[in-house]
Amino acid sequence: MKLMPWGVVLAGIALVSCQARRQTLPPDVAKQVDKVFEKWNRPDSPGCALGIYKDGQIVYKRGYGMANLNDDVPITPATVFHVASMSKQFTAASILLLAQQGKLSLDDDVHKYIPELPDFGESITLRHLLHHTSGLRDQWSLLELAGWRYSQDLITDDDIMSVLVRQKALNFKPGEKYMYSNSGFTLLAIIVKRVSGMSLREYTTKNIFEPLGMTHTHFRDDHEEVIKHDALGYEQDGKDKPFRMNLTNFDTAGATSLHTTVEDLQLWDENFYHPRVGGPALIQQMLERGKLNSGEQQDYASGLLIGTYKGLPTVDHGGADAGYRSDLIRFPEQHFSVAVLCNFANTNPSALVDQVADILLARDLKAPGPGPAKKPANAATVAMTAEQSVAAFDPTAAQLAAYPGSFVSQEIDPVYRISLQDGKLTLLRLKHKPDTLRPTMRDVFVGEIGTVRFTRDAKQHISGFILDADRIQNFQFTRENELDLGDHHQRTPIKSLKGP
Repeated sequence: MKLMPWGVVLAGIALVSCQARRQTLPPDVAKQVDKVFEKWNRPDSPGCALGIYKDGQIVYKRGYGMANLNDDVPITPATVFHVASMSKQFTAASILLLAQQGKLSLDDDVHKYIPELPDFGESITLRHLLHHTSGLRDQWSLLELAGWRYSQDLITDDDIMSVLVRQKALNFKPGEKYMYSNSGFTLLAIIVKRVSGMSLREYTTKNIFEPLGMTHTHFRDDHEEVIKHDALGYEQDGKDKPFRMNLTNFDTAGATSLHTTVEDLQLWDENFYHPRVGGPALIQQMLERGKLNSGEQQDYASGLLIGTYKGLPTVDHGGADAGYRSDLIRFPEQHFSVAVLCNFANTNPSALVDQVADILLARDLKAPGPGPAKKPANAATVAMTAEQSVAAFDPTAAQLAAYPGSFVSQEIDPVYRISLQDGKLTLLRLKHKPDTLRPTMRDVFVGEIGTVRFTRDAKQHISGFILDADRIQNFQFTRENELDLGDHHQRTPIKSLKGP
């Protein structure tokens, strides 16, 4: 496929825009772009909305596939999508605007605004939260350990706080490392409410979306709200399997829950070149990369990843929740951006925006080089890595018999039970299928949950275990005698969960 340099494309845009306002790319270039999305451009498939922005204008916008398979509603550029973690940049902007107004400082300790958060013996600043260097364990991982089913059970701010306030430790000392934590952005949203007197939804609408004319954008903080032209999310277990709906079930906003369109996102994108909201100071702060205590600079700024693609500087952030996937990548030096919003879990918008850039920035792009990973590893990947890095361990039946029992944590309610099933160690926990634990070395096993490291007492009896996953480190469980379990249930009854 022959790629046209952007200079040639620009000349074509001027000609085509006179003839057809709704398609500003030359027809042959538009055809190349459409080919990237052709597998979803069907009346029986979910798909994506595309927006291409150049020099402050939308030069191409189109929908591919269906927003609602129940009623045969096609995706258009005006379709509203849940954009998951793309939301974080707007939460960050709200905090920075409040700092501009003198209502808070980024170096304030989070306990100044959220005193109910445990004192971990370390100062956690708002700056730590913005840059994912707080050490706070991730809310979704904590809720999953506590028995919530992500995007199925209703999750509220109160639910998130109920697990955060029970934490006894951090993943690491604040500022020591970078580890993506949705918890930090939920706390930032709560701080916006407590400082401004408005919910994050109200604050962003009044201070960001309305001033920019983003009339189809808002934070959804009520899962029962009806949103006009909203895309339903879908997933598919295999190529020949039917599509199934996969929707969010959140009454929480900050880390996620923004609903927007590719048309509205262009107005936000242009604010980074000609800032009508927040002025140049806001843009400078939004793009300021975090630093560790060691002085090492990170790729993550305030809800944005600062990186490169094939030699060109980029500003980027994607999102993934339930059946929704999204990405918006900006090439500042070219004043060029691509937004892709999808309602199908099997899509990869990060790859799609890159493919569109390959077509339209062919003259400017260089050979690909090393760059930051756009998506962190999941628990299964971490577990597999751990499994492959140690010598094989094949315990005997007698050795395996030492591990079964019931285990509890002071930081969550449910009891975790480990048993022997068909000669294999198996973890049983609330609202999850049995998880086979595979041995890697003495007292260390891996499963879907992550890495389980059993601990022993002075008599070398199993006394508990420590769980390590991608966003949860050193999570402690203690083994309980069967006679003690009744007392545990009386002390900390398992929460009743409201289903979808």
